[in-house]
Amino acid sequence: MRMAHIIMAYKDPPQIERLVKKMSHPGFDFYIHVDSKFDQSPFEYLANIPRVYLINRRGKVRWAGYSFTECLLNSVEEVLETGRTYDFISSMSGQDYPLKPLDFLYEFYQSRIGKNFLAIEQFGTAWWKEAEQRIVEYHMTDFDFKGRYRFQFFINRILPRRKFPYGYTLFGSNRATWWTIGTDCASYLVNFIKDHPKVKRFAKYTWAPDEYLIPTLIMNSSFKESVIPENYRYLDWSQGGPNPKILTANDFEALKKTDKLLARKFDIKVDISILDMLDEITA
Repeated sequence: MRMAHIIMAYKDPPQIERLVKKMSHPGFDFYIHVDSKFDQSPFEYLANIPRVYLINRRGKVRWAGYSFTECLLNSVEEVLETGRTYDFISSMSGQDYPLKPLDFLYEFYQSRIGKNFLAIEQFGTAWWKEAEQRIVEYHMTDFDFKGRYRFQFFINRILPRRKFPYGYTLFGSNRATWWTIGTDCASYLVNFIKDHPKVKRFAKYTWAPDEYLIPTLIMNSSFKESVIPENYRYLDWSQGGPNPKILTANDFEALKKTDKLLARKFDIKVDISILDMLDEITA
């Protein structure tokens, strides 16, 4: 079994170095996409680590914009074009860290080749009651022009509510950005977006499409039958707001007990000791 981990990054190369070294395994390769708004040179030394590569097709990411999903899909395409054979492609952030021993992670996926792991909720759940407006209204999140939010308010007053193309049932969640899928499924996604520009046009005017677009496309395809509706990623949204809590030593007991495989988000400038504590139980 071989897996490509795509790491979406923009800061703290030493933290990413710790992550890839912690997960160093002959079956795991790492592809780091550095947001093009930031200088890549501080990250370049990471490519000297075995099985670590820097994504060449960098893009500018705007938080909660379609640009994040586009950069992620471009990275997926670049991985597929390497000619290396993978069973899975996984999306990660630079603030992830494993919660289980490396051999456990490897064997978990090795025994589940052919499956696709997505944290999903079907449209109509409690999460979607809040998230629906990001779909049915126009959002200018991915644009940078003066007065864009005034313009956004105006067009939402006069234009009808939006509907996802092709009548697809929507799927997503506040953990859905992070997934592990087979390369056949990954290839399907890349080609679908290319062949259906209407989907890209729709998503570009929505808010945080990373939390619904990829799951929706997969769950409305033949790959639906291979989906395990869990991504095995731990995130703590208990503080409210648009971002998950930064995990610290105070969260250690919860992290130790969970069945999740990875967690986010960690910040070595806030609390590095939690990573030391996790290292002790995952050695």
